[in-house]
Amino acid sequence: MTRKPLPTRLAATGALLLLTTGALSAPAASATPSDASPGDAYVLKVTTDPTATSHDNRHVDVTGTVTKADGTPAPNIPVTVQEVVRFTTWNPWGDPIDPTYYEPRDLGTPVTDANGRFTVPDVAIDHTSGSSLLNVQQGVEITALYDVDGDLDTPQDGYYADTTVNANARTSSVSYRVSKKKVKSGDILTVTGRVTLPKGVQPAGTEVFLQTYWEQEYDVRTIATYDGSFALSVRVTGYDDTFTLRTAPRDMYVTGARQALPITNTSLPRG
Repeated sequence: MTRKPLPTRLAATGALLLLTTGALSAPAASATPSDASPGDAYVLKVTTDPTATSHDNRHVDVTGTVTKADGTPAPNIPVTVQEVVRFTTWNPWGDPIDPTYYEPRDLGTPVTDANGRFTVPDVAIDHTSGSSLLNVQQGVEITALYDVDGDLDTPQDGYYADTTVNANARTSSVSYRVSKKKVKSGDILTVTGRVTLPKGVQPAGTEVFLQTYWEQEYDVRTIATYDGSFALSVRVTGYDDTFTLRTAPRDMYVTGARQALPITNTSLPRG
């Protein structure tokens, strides 16, 4: 199954703004005239405290500044702030497609104070939608956008900044047993096993994927039970050549596991 990228209008606009406005991403600080690119009326910056999170500490304070080109603070400026969880696009063909797709979450539109500062306190750096965490990246983006006329279709008057929060994840593992190590076209291959997550993390709900062919991200999937056990069955084809287990825990702060299976398909052409 191929996942489609989930770009948002904001994320796409932000990327375009980087090209059209030369907006910079840097820790919040007092701006100077040299911070502004030629033709820019404002400078937008965003940062977080802390700059990294972990399984037991998932919150940050988002702060930033908007200043005028001459370095003076810009008060009463609405800034759209988002958290963007990023995923690696599954692509075995090497086509020139975006290697990342995005799941954004609105954090609000704070307005700058008299000093040109804005704040979004106590932001949870986490995955809040119900989508799969297969291929999730550990770097979560915080983006900030100020569009002067409020029209995203005119990005020439927009200002964009972003920063990355590194979500430090704990490791997991997967054990398995296969019904046979040599298979041929038409055989039913069964793989059973168990996922092991860090202490205190429930394995129930962990997704388990079985890939049999290199062009497909996976052929069958299942959900681990309360004790982490699972069972998968698939009918082997004459071209199956890649037998691999992958897991995706429901917690973004637990990494998935990958395990190549020692299975030979005797129906493959002999080279």
